[in-house]
Amino acid sequence: MDFLNDPAEIYRRSFAAIEAEVDLSALPPDVRAIATRVIHSCGMTGIAPLLRIDPELPEAVLAALAAERPVLCDVEMVRCGIIRRLLPEGVEVMCKINDEEAIERAERLSVTRSAAATALWRPMLEGAVCVIGNAPTALFTLMEMIDNGAPPPAAIIAFPVGFVGAEESKDELDANPRGAKIATLLGRQGGAGMAAAAFNAITTAAFS
Repeated sequence: MDFLNDPAEIYRRSFAAIEAEVDLSALPPDVRAIATRVIHSCGMTGIAPLLRIDPELPEAVLAALAAERPVLCDVEMVRCGIIRRLLPEGVEVMCKINDEEAIERAERLSVTRSAAATALWRPMLEGAVCVIGNAPTALFTLMEMIDNGAPPPAAIIAFPVGFVGAEESKDELDANPRGAKIATLLGRQGGAGMAAAAFNAITTAAFS
């Protein structure tokens, strides 16, 4: 079976195809790199008009990492998708969804485990980087916490996916970022791969 197996050439051709199919030239270089990586992660150039990326997001993420603020993930798929070797020493990548406290809280309050786990972020939230790639309830809970007085994170990378709440949660974030620099994708589409890709685009440009 004949197929391309050179990783550098695969990346080169992939990014060339994206560049040929969608015009991202109006975006600042840092933002263009994030958009390209997100498109590459899902293979859909048609999402480009729905991407919302703050031009100051890369600077905010890198400043948070330099200060050794944590990266808070809604699900293990996001946490596992983040390239740890590119992070400064001392930065923790955390997911609380399997913590006993989150499981107990979800059962007691009759909420999703993602929402219960996100509520546990509050002590670590100030200046952190939040990466949400699955649960709309995690994003809703995060925004609600900030609205109720929790300190805002430095950045919110939000790509929750699905047919219930995903579109609405991202519309709300886009309308009111709550003091954080954001990246999101409007509509129902999203996922852990996109969220991790957006984060990795920033660290790859800075540290690789």
